[in-house]
Amino acid sequence: MARYPVEMPLSKRRTTLPKLSAAAVILGLTAFGCSDTSLSVRDYAEMPAPASPTEGYSEHRNVYFGDVHIHTRYSFDAYLLGAEVTPDESYRFAKGEEIESSFGDPMKLREPLDFLAVSDHGFFLGMVPLWADPSTRVGQLPGAGEFHGVNEGDNLHPYSVQTRSVLFRQSFGRQMRTDGGFLRRQRARMANHPQMQYASFDDAAHRSAWEDSILAAERHNDPGNFTTFIAYEWTSSTPAPESAAYHRNVIFAGSKAPARPFTRIDSHEPEQLWSWMDRLREQGVDSLAIPHNSNQSHGQVFRLKYSDGRAVDNAFAEQRMRNEPLVELTQVKGTSETHPRLSPDDEWADFEILNTRKGKISAHSDPSRSYARQALVSGLALEQEGRGNPFKIGFVGSSDTHNGAPSFDESNTFGSSPVSGTAENRGSVPVSQERLDYIGSLPPAEQAFGDVVDDALGPYFGMRRAQFSASGLAAVWAEENTRDAIFQGMRRKETYATSGTRIRLRFFGGFDYEGLDPASPDLIGQAYAGGVPMGGDLLAETDASPRFLVWAQQDRLSAPLQRLQVVKGWYDSGYRKEIREQVYDVACSDGGTVDPETHRCPDNGATVDLTDCSFSEDLGAGELAAVWQDPDFDPGADAVYYVRVLENPTCRWTTWDALRAGVEPRAGVPVTIQERAWSSPIWYYAPR
Repeated sequence: MARYPVEMPLSKRRTTLPKLSAAAVILGLTAFGCSDTSLSVRDYAEMPAPASPTEGYSEHRNVYFGDVHIHTRYSFDAYLLGAEVTPDESYRFAKGEEIESSFGDPMKLREPLDFLAVSDHGFFLGMVPLWADPSTRVGQLPGAGEFHGVNEGDNLHPYSVQTRSVLFRQSFGRQMRTDGGFLRRQRARMANHPQMQYASFDDAAHRSAWEDSILAAERHNDPGNFTTFIAYEWTSSTPAPESAAYHRNVIFAGSKAPARPFTRIDSHEPEQLWSWMDRLREQGVDSLAIPHNSNQSHGQVFRLKYSDGRAVDNAFAEQRMRNEPLVELTQVKGTSETHPRLSPDDEWADFEILNTRKGKISAHSDPSRSYARQALVSGLALEQEGRGNPFKIGFVGSSDTHNGAPSFDESNTFGSSPVSGTAENRGSVPVSQERLDYIGSLPPAEQAFGDVVDDALGPYFGMRRAQFSASGLAAVWAEENTRDAIFQGMRRKETYATSGTRIRLRFFGGFDYEGLDPASPDLIGQAYAGGVPMGGDLLAETDASPRFLVWAQQDRLSAPLQRLQVVKGWYDSGYRKEIREQVYDVACSDGGTVDPETHRCPDNGATVDLTDCSFSEDLGAGELAAVWQDPDFDPGADAVYYVRVLENPTCRWTTWDALRAGVEPRAGVPVTIQERAWSSPIWYYAPR
């Protein structure tokens, strides 16, 4: 494999700046102006708004599947991991076209998506490709030579992962902070654009990359057929040594967007991000922020305090829910529903758990305040205390792919970045002797990122790689496949998350569902008329117990359904002052009935043949439905309910990799997976 070129001499490329008088400096700064481009709004629409209704419109709403967390070559980490896919190619891929990774791996979905948002990292958006180009100003800075040619020629090879890890984990941060001197600092201050203080930043190129992403979304938006959203990712973390990350994807409602994204360089506090979103909303630009990987946040995403340490209050809750009504529940870096330590009585809590900290992968992430189920019930407790509910959240899933193309299929995963395009790099098969010899030839700094461990079956790359999930998927119930309809579906939280499968899921609650028949041809019309869908509130006026309609249909390309469950959370406001939870099975496959004592279905006996990954297709259900009442209902206690749907077991992606390689599945990694879906909650409020 080729080594990266050494840093090129700069002496012949530098130009000597003329000495400027103080008056000239002041005049130049004044001419630059004081406008904040993060608040400068432009309408990028090239065509008038489409007429509604579009073909396929339904007042009872259709389900649309998509992904709102995609990284392309404009994200610093995606580029350094080998991504050359553009936003335009990502949208073409989502619509069903086959594309190639920069390493030559074919990538194609088995089914097109209904909507997509490319959400590249906002800070230093589009910069690293310039660092890699020695003909640019930033590519000629001291230290930039490390990046030259990173995505060219023989460097586009799976063996480059160690070199790329050094660039990603160490060199990027150092290069990013290259001091720009007094003049750049003053210009950045006056423009309220702190990224401009760094010599390694080029504002024109940054805004050009942002505009390219926007225009790609505009070109591919096809109302009624395929929806795109202008979006980006805001990343932040607590200071070292804790370095706990709490990232958000910001999704814009329409064609209006700021001239540049608000980034972690502007502020690392979520409250400041929400205030910026509020200021844009005053200009007619609506948006949502969706936090992700709360599981890896070390308690930061659902903390009970402001960034400055003050206890949360009503103002905090109102601002957060105005801007952040959803949470990304599952993606490649694990699932954030709950954790076995938080839910010891939930047999299905140990699902795709990744305990390392985001941004500091050598450190453990504390589960407390990191998982959505605990947050939902903590929100009820805060509300009881009169401090509002900052965690009244709905659920979506997404991929967080860093190769511009999500892989939702366990049997055909192509990794979350170009360097994870091989089973060896993904940690699912042993490392070859040739690879070990190659790692041994690397400089010590790169060998440190070799991350090879000896397992029972041989040397593997670190377990964290094998713990990654295949993906997650977002589902939205909306009247039609348009930006406005899907965005409004997200805002009202009529959404759900899946682990990548396309389970169809409905969840309603109401006080007027007596006699509701799941077999009725007008079931959904009656459900909307007599209650609320997922994401809604049940405001009780009497002590009557609500009923809940739960319905799910299997993905035709995946395994049959095993069971439907309702997860309940409530706050014991008596002397215990504790949050509580209970999982109820509410519908069983294969003629099973729920045990009234354990609230569990019998096991349906579905199995997986690990020699070929075939599974029991004659067991399970194509559809399950129930009208359910809480057997432990307390009319005086506020509660939150959501649905979890489980498929029969199938092979996990790591097992598929091992099977194709002709080796045993890696020890310590689950060989099967029960794919699933999680509805957004319904909140019950006792009579006041």
